[in-house]
Amino acid sequence: MANVVVVGAQWGDEGKGKIVDWLSERADVIARFQGGHNAGHTLVIDGEVYKLSLLPSGIVRQGKLSVIGNGVVLDPWHLVSEIAKLREQGVEISPETLMVAENAPLILPIHGELDRARESQASVAKIGTTGRGIGPAYEDKVGRRSVRVADLADAATLELRVDRALVHHDALRRGLGLEPVDRDALLASLREIAPEVLRYAAPVWKVLNEKRKAGKRILFEGAQGALLDIDFGTYPFVTSSNVIAGQAATGTGIGPGSIDFVLGIVKAYTTRVGEGPFPAELNDANGQRLGERGHEFGTVTGRQRRCGWFDAVLVRQTCATSGVNGIAFTKLDVLDGFDELKICVAYELDGERLDHLPIAADQQARCTPVYETMPGWSESTEGARSWADLPANAIKYVRRVEELIDCPVALLSTSPEREDTILVTDPFAD
Repeated sequence: MANVVVVGAQWGDEGKGKIVDWLSERADVIARFQGGHNAGHTLVIDGEVYKLSLLPSGIVRQGKLSVIGNGVVLDPWHLVSEIAKLREQGVEISPETLMVAENAPLILPIHGELDRARESQASVAKIGTTGRGIGPAYEDKVGRRSVRVADLADAATLELRVDRALVHHDALRRGLGLEPVDRDALLASLREIAPEVLRYAAPVWKVLNEKRKAGKRILFEGAQGALLDIDFGTYPFVTSSNVIAGQAATGTGIGPGSIDFVLGIVKAYTTRVGEGPFPAELNDANGQRLGERGHEFGTVTGRQRRCGWFDAVLVRQTCATSGVNGIAFTKLDVLDGFDELKICVAYELDGERLDHLPIAADQQARCTPVYETMPGWSESTEGARSWADLPANAIKYVRRVEELIDCPVALLSTSPEREDTILVTDPFAD
């Protein structure tokens, strides 16, 4: 059976939640492979709204196994809190429906404190993090000083891991004017939360490989967007993990040959939260209109998103770096009523035309968009469920996007409701 990776192909907020939910009904396993509780997914199912940030989107569906892979950094207190909130909404969660990788690194309170302290320093440029400790937790992972889920099961190992981490963190904290970490209090908090987390701990790599061999369908779910990838994003205004599709393999322990289809989620226009370059950004009435019609506020942060026209240059890049087989095109209905639409088809940098975004930050900041103008449409696309329901100019817009990004549309979403989806290519088809 086919296994599918879902990645955001812009700066995030592309509507992954609905698409993953739409696909998860046909999957057996839904696995998160990177990020932390800085992600935000809003699901609307039978009128009920579920807001997720750490748990996989499949958690709200009965009969599915949800997995948090080793590529995720896990805040154990947030995990317990999010589970409790979903239970209040009637969602049943147990070790039979949720597994957490034993080798997933933990986000500790010291990570959030460090994150926020760095962002508050006036002498350095802000990255625009959520302040939830994601970056510092990944730093500790690479620095080989993480406390991991499995460490919670052994008191001696836990103390050793905490002591190793504090050698590093206390030195950093002194430089930032913070008090040393209260070691005993941190250990007490970890011992208290340990049973709640360990009940979900499992060798995720082994479980997933067994499920694959048994012919089960696995849906791999990323967080953030590919333009926030630590290697291929707009560095340093990026997240602290790899977001592109290749991370699905290393972030869960399943071989790359097990991935059959990569679905890139692409919004019909472009948005970004926080700092960093944005060549096609609109600081005018059109940008405000896109934000208002698209309800562009972050699920986790509540921050207003910056808005702009569709940037085909960036999406063509992310489709290439993630090996996208087809895109899910979302929020087409937000463009209803515009007399004309623009698509960024290239950049101009110091008088030279570019077909890609350069890596150097100073060059990214100086890139200006080269636009192609297309006629808009006055008819509504909201709720369309077939090509026949779409205005002719809307179809032309979608087809032009396919040409410019060199990737076909597999799904077309026309509202937040999961049924309002036009299926072109089934990602799960064998």
